[in-house]
Order: sequence, then C-alpha cells, then structure tokens
Amino acid sequence: MSRNLLLISTSTTYGTGYLEHAQEEIKALLQGKSSILFIPYARPGGISHQDYTAKAREAFEKWGISLSGVHEYDDPVKAVKEAEAVFIGGGNTFVLLRQLYQNKLVDALQERAAKGMPYIGTSAGTNVAGRTIGTTNDMPIVHVKTFDALQLVPFNINPHFLDPDPNSTHMGETRDTRIAEFHHHNRQPVVGLREGSMLRVQGDKMQLLGPHSARVFLQSEKPMEFKPTDDLNFLLDVY
Repeated sequence: MSRNLLLISTSTTYGTGYLEHAQEEIKALLQGKSSILFIPYARPGGISHQDYTAKAREAFEKWGISLSGVHEYDDPVKAVKEAEAVFIGGGNTFVLLRQLYQNKLVDALQERAAKGMPYIGTSAGTNVAGRTIGTTNDMPIVHVKTFDALQLVPFNINPHFLDPDPNSTHMGETRDTRIAEFHHHNRQPVVGLREGSMLRVQGDKMQLLGPHSARVFLQSEKPMEFKPTDDLNFLLDVY
C-alpha cells in the first residue's frame, strides 16, 4: 500500500492561525502538487460548505496550492478520482462520515489513498482515516449506518487527546477511562494525539511529528507513551 497521509490532531493551536502549526509538514506532503480537493462535510459549528471551503482556500493559496470544494462538483466521486490531493477538515465526525457514505466517497477515497494520493486530515478528518470512528470525542448528532471509517490505517485515533488535570476536583471519567471502555468491546489500538501533534504515514512507515508524545492504548495493556523519535511502525501491522 502506497499510503501518503498526514493525520493532524487539530487545525489550530493556541497562538497560531488555521493550519499554521502544520504548514511545513503540509508543504512537504504536497511538494510537486498544485491543487487540492477539500471535503467540508464535517461543518464545524454548522458553517456552510461554501464558507468552510473559503477558510481552507485562504490558507492553501498562501502556499501556492489552489483549493476547490468537493461540493462544487456535479460528480463528487469523479472529483475525488481526479484530485491531486485531498484534505478533509474537522468538525463533527458523525456528520462527516454520514455525508461520505451518502455521496459514495468512501470507496473512492480508499482507492486513491491506497495508491499514494496525498491525504490530509484534521480532527474529524483524522478520525475518519482510522478503522472506525468509535473513539471520536464528538456527540452523535446525526445517525450513521456504520462506524466503519476509511480504514487508511488499521487503528483508531483520538484527536484532541487530553491528559487528566491533577488539580481538578472533577470526578467524571477521563479520556483514558473512555478508551479503556472502548477496548472492552474492540480490539484495535487507539492513538491519542495531543494538540499540535500529527502522524505522517508513508507506505508501511509511520512517524509522530510535533512537540508532544502520543499516548497509545492496546487492548488489555497499560497505556504507553511514544516520543516523536520512537518507532510506531508496529501500529501499521496490527489485526
């Protein structure tokens, strides 16, 4: 599989503009490309497809990359099949996945990504790159027929991963607790991506990028911390 993926936890970090914290990695991924297809289906805050696309277009045009929205095409499947690269932005993962299935884009995205088309995801766009969306933080505000996602990688991802606050008196469950509950019913590993972090996948190799470690959860094992210099390739060859 000739995967060429950049899976980003979030589109904006504290003190930076839209995608600015990942701009060098995005430029490297898109080297030699002049255009990218944006899929705005996740609609953060209910923003329109048009307004969301305009926001993404402004960022990519600064880097010399023209951007079009998939909703601007009469045939979205054809648009994906002919795209130089694809970017799926954040928002609500359930809304996003439902629209991907409704517009029959799941198979097309899987086929293109398997052949090396550059794929960028942020937040919900990173969630749907995993095996399922079962570890999203989003509320299920719409019904989806399946949790099965694009399966560009064989594990799940939890973007916006938060560590427990040791000074908090809140007694509710932590993110670790929720992922442990997930593993009572599901085998696949889960990668907790902290803000500012991203996964770069090239074929059968994967690297953690950004300033933070990632928290990796395996079924029936204690969570593990992996630094950007550590080997994460085993996660691409599981189950």
